[in-house]
Amino acid sequence: MTHPVFTLHRGQRPLLVSVPHAGTALPLDQQPRYTERALRVEDTDWCLDELYDFVRDLGASLIVPRYSRYLIDLNRPPTDAPMYPGANNTELCPTRSFEGQTIYHPGRAPDAAEVARRRERYWQPYHDALAAELQRLRAEHGHALLFDGHSIRPELPWLFDGRLPDLNLGTADGQAAAPALRQALSGVLGAQSAFSWVVDARFKGGYITRHYGRPAEGVQAVQLEMGWQCAMDEALPASGDPHLDPERVARLRPLLEALLHTMLAQGAQP
Repeated sequence: MTHPVFTLHRGQRPLLVSVPHAGTALPLDQQPRYTERALRVEDTDWCLDELYDFVRDLGASLIVPRYSRYLIDLNRPPTDAPMYPGANNTELCPTRSFEGQTIYHPGRAPDAAEVARRRERYWQPYHDALAAELQRLRAEHGHALLFDGHSIRPELPWLFDGRLPDLNLGTADGQAAAPALRQALSGVLGAQSAFSWVVDARFKGGYITRHYGRPAEGVQAVQLEMGWQCAMDEALPASGDPHLDPERVARLRPLLEALLHTMLAQGAQP
């Protein structure tokens, strides 16, 4: 299914993979608002649509947005409430980059009316499709699983201290997934030594994980935030055209496959 805001591949197994920050487009009519650097959309979750394309072969569903998080953040609540109170946060329609720099020319940041327009035109269709797909999977299988994939530069002092572990699994402190699934996924991460990892630390899961993960209602959700270095160079190339590193992907992909297979196996347990 191709929509102006997203692409949805519908699978036949009870798993949906979402990569809400993989989009890179900015509408032409909005581009004059942004600084020259912001037009490079550096805080994209680069190449995740390509990295997770293998989920099609697993029989899972995959939803990929078209537009950049700099237009609107699909992993923020529609009310724009901060996801991590007490820490620096970016908004529903971000006004700063992950380095804390403004992304709009003076006086060109979106006002309340523009935020509402973007929410209706770009945010709502993605979430309508995501919710409908989870509902379809739950109706067909009796339960549904949501894996929300993200990536980030591992050192961003404006957002967090120090350096992030390679892999950051979030279950909203166990609220979005049953204890058995959280434990099983932790076991997969603990069984390997190629990547550092943590569960429910700085990144516990954003709006998508917290909102849709309702184990008591038959939907379990997890978020995986990974450092860029897991699959590509940590520094963006001067060309502005990031790409996956085949050797790094060859190490990472079997672990991603193991996590998703574990979700499918554990999610089917009564």
